[in-house]
Amino acid sequence: MRLILQRVFALCIKELLALLRDAASRAVLIGPPIIQLLVFGYAATFDLKHVPFVVYNQDEGRLSRDFIARFAGSPSFGLLRIVHNQNALEEAIDDKSALMAMDIGPNFTSDLERGRTTHVQLILDGRDSNTAGLAMGYAQSIVTTFNEAQIAEHGAIPPSTVLLDRAWFNPNLDSRWFIVPGICGILTLLVSMLTTGLSVAREREMGTFDQLLVTPMRPTEILLGKALPGFLVGTVEGSLIILVSIFWFHVPFTGSFLGLYFGLFCFLVATVGIGLMISSLAVTQQQGLLGVFLFMVPAIVLSGFATPIANMPQAVQYITLLDPLRYFLIILRGSFLEGAGPSLFWPQYWPLAVIGVVCMIVAGRLFRRRLS
Repeated sequence: MRLILQRVFALCIKELLALLRDAASRAVLIGPPIIQLLVFGYAATFDLKHVPFVVYNQDEGRLSRDFIARFAGSPSFGLLRIVHNQNALEEAIDDKSALMAMDIGPNFTSDLERGRTTHVQLILDGRDSNTAGLAMGYAQSIVTTFNEAQIAEHGAIPPSTVLLDRAWFNPNLDSRWFIVPGICGILTLLVSMLTTGLSVAREREMGTFDQLLVTPMRPTEILLGKALPGFLVGTVEGSLIILVSIFWFHVPFTGSFLGLYFGLFCFLVATVGIGLMISSLAVTQQQGLLGVFLFMVPAIVLSGFATPIANMPQAVQYITLLDPLRYFLIILRGSFLEGAGPSLFWPQYWPLAVIGVVCMIVAGRLFRRRLS
């Protein structure tokens, strides 16, 4: 066992030295991730339309029903359900089933009929700051139309409804708080897959693969030695990006580092496994690079980074279950903004572990087939 570990460690050191000695590899691993982090952190914005919401209506009068109907009939909103207590309203925001929650007080109709100003509390999920900001603007426009209708109905009496809005998890609706944690996941995916996706193909292209085969190392040991650098580089890059997010972009970290790094470990198991599968199939580095980017583009689109998965067609939502970035983004944003700990991330941990184990097994079989 000791001899096996020594051989794997030696191969791991060789892989790291090959990466660090090559100027092009160093540039790819260090330069582009930092540049993309800065560009996306400052410049990226997203526009979304569908806003699921829940309502806690304590009034049940004619005007409150009309008020809710205006939101439910708007193409910008979709009524998820009517809840009957404050706890159910809060849970809808916490579990992300609703992006907006509306609390209508018991005197809504009576206040308006008497010409008084009434208030409606609007709670928004600030974890998706861009959508929350748009939802607030849409809601205000509907309320303005509702108020105009009341003024027209009452003539000289100008009753009005005022929204008291509050965003949870991101009180100022700073879009950077939403974007930057997502960039952490994307760049960690990029560097870990590039490191492993080109490793075996590089050996074949440089003519050193046959030399590796005549060593006493077994195929499993060679595969493990190829995987470890991806773990190390991904962990270092991920840690660097997390530190930049906290200390440079000032995104608040309210969760558990233990929960985040366990999620990072499971995520790297999955991405390294996929990278090794690509590398085992590729004959040249160009093929390996193409395979990495062919996987990365759909992975980013299907991860929920730009568009909520709930807005995608049902068939596409099933496909996203195979995307490791989908689960890691939930862990990242939960750790940064929600203050969530490891116990809340188990629904994300185990799919990442399953994807990683399956990909490692498939990569091992592909690698042994290449040797035969």
